[in-house]
This record gives sequence, structure tokens and C-alpha cells, in this order.
Amino acid sequence: MPFNAFGIDLGTSNIKIYNGLNDTIVSRRNMIAVQKMQNRKTVMAYGDEAYDMFEKAPANITVSQPVTNGVIAEIQHMQMLLHRFILDETEGNLRTADYFLSVPTDITEVEKRAFFDIVKDSNIRARNIYVVEKAIADGIGLNVDLSNSQGILVVNIGYETTEISILSLGGIVLSRLVKIGGKKFDESIRNIIRKEYNLMIGSKTAERIKIALPDLEEAEEDAIVYGRDIVTGLPVERAIPTILIERAMHENFETIIDNVRIILERTPPELGADIYKRGIYLTGGSAGIGDLNDLISENTGLKVNVSPLREDSVAFGLSMIIRNDQYRNAAYSMEDFSSR
Repeated sequence: MPFNAFGIDLGTSNIKIYNGLNDTIVSRRNMIAVQKMQNRKTVMAYGDEAYDMFEKAPANITVSQPVTNGVIAEIQHMQMLLHRFILDETEGNLRTADYFLSVPTDITEVEKRAFFDIVKDSNIRARNIYVVEKAIADGIGLNVDLSNSQGILVVNIGYETTEISILSLGGIVLSRLVKIGGKKFDESIRNIIRKEYNLMIGSKTAERIKIALPDLEEAEEDAIVYGRDIVTGLPVERAIPTILIERAMHENFETIIDNVRIILERTPPELGADIYKRGIYLTGGSAGIGDLNDLISENTGLKVNVSPLREDSVAFGLSMIIRNDQYRNAAYSMEDFSSR
């Protein structure tokens, strides 16, 4: 049965949209390319096409991400992007629909309000706008029963932030937002390659290495990268050992692990016992990178469950909230939002 509703997870790197009309989830780059001509700005590309232009565009074309550190930094650009994405999903036939929007827990009420205003002011014919705490949507997307008193620890590692949450009885007991994610991993890879090989590479190259790391390690192959030699100034090709890439990211891994331990130390004993039995649930687009899950397990003594959905976990949770009445109380309307 089709539902005239959309679930939206506005990530820094990607925007994930659940379309209730065809029961699908799409992931598009949350990026826009704007060309400046005299006193006018024109959208050149958006989504994946804009990402292709990133780090390659001339000075008169700005390629940017409207979301920074989990909050909306460029409201106008985000409105333009969301309008175009929903147009694509409806094949140009915009109809009045309900929207379910995930928001991080540890941001201000003003920042949460900005998420609502984006949907309201994007000219996408929103009938009702509902807000869902991202950690709650994550838990539902993991197919974990949140209605009982069993404690669950969810670690969502995104592009710029990591959200660590303890869930119980359908709510959030503890939450901590850390400004470390896939982008920091990429920066560390770039820095160590520059230091060890006098080679400058782009952030897109670093991201590709990071994503390909498991396959490279399994095949026992080096990562082949292209960049600019700092000494000669010429473009070159280099083979980078995977062990160096792992080492580059370990400082960031340690910060995430330290914050997981802080949350665990603050967890009430009874909930701590539940987490010991169930383990830690790892989600997000940067979950499962390198040996992070093994390091978390070693440093906490807990089992780590890596979600097979990873970056789509929140969007899948939103789809379950839309399609199943039993989860509807996880979403609250704007009237409820104003009183929070």
C-alpha cells in the first residue's frame, strides 16, 4: 500500500529520502554547485553531479555542502536542494504529502527548528511535518524493540559527527554528539600521505581509499593514488600500504572510543547490564571503516553489532514509522515541538 509521505535524513555528506509512494530509499550527495554571473546565482548541478564537480570547479562556481557538523549552515541552498530532490522523487508531479524529518538530539532547539523551517519553506507542498529524534529512528531501523525497558547503545558514525545514544522505553536516556566522523578520517589519510610521501591528494581520493580499505586488505593490495608531488609540483602515482591508512585513522578512532566509554561510565547499572548482554550497535555511513569495530570491542569488552544498512539505517527507521502505526508515537508534530 503506497503512503503519500516522505522520510528525510539530512546528513552532511548524503541526504537519504524514503519515498512512501514506491517504498524506496535513495541516497544522494547533499551538495550543490552554484555559478556566480554578475549579480545573479544559477544552480549548475546538485546531488551526485555536483559532487563530480567538487575540487574541479573554476573560481566562479562554488560547490558546497549546506549541512555542517549535523546542522544546517546554508538555508537557501538546502531549500533549493530539497525542492529538486523531491521533484525528482515525484517525477515533477509535486503533491501534498506528510514529511518525517530526523534531527540530531544534541543540538539546540533553534537548530532543530531550522530543520523544520527547511521543509516548510522549500515549496514541496508539505501538509504535516513531523520530527523524529535521529537516535530513535536509528534504533527502529535496527529492528530493535525500543518499547521495553531493555537498554540499547547505538553509535552512529556519520560524515562529520558521531552520535552516541543510550535508548530505553522508546526514549533517549543519554546522548553525546562528537564532532568526528568520516571527514576527519579522510583528513588524517591526506595528512599522513603528505607527511610520508610528500604527496598531496584530494579529499575525494582519500574518501575512495577509506571506502576501498576492506577490499584492499582482503586482497592484500596497496592503495593506488594520484596526486601532486610537493617537491616537483608534478602529478604522480603512488602505492600506499593499507597499514599506513589504518594508522592514520587510529587517533580519530581513539577519540570515538573514549566518548563511548564516557557514556558507558554514566549509564545506570541496570541499563549497563542490558548493554553488556546485547552489545553495541554501530551504524552510519562511516561505520565499519578499518578496524574500528574491533577496537571498540577490545576497549569496552562488549560485542559490536555493525548494521548492514549503515548510512540507510535512519531512513529505514523513518520508513517503519511511516508505515507502521505502532511506531508513530516516535514522531511528534510541530505543535508538540514548540512546547519542548
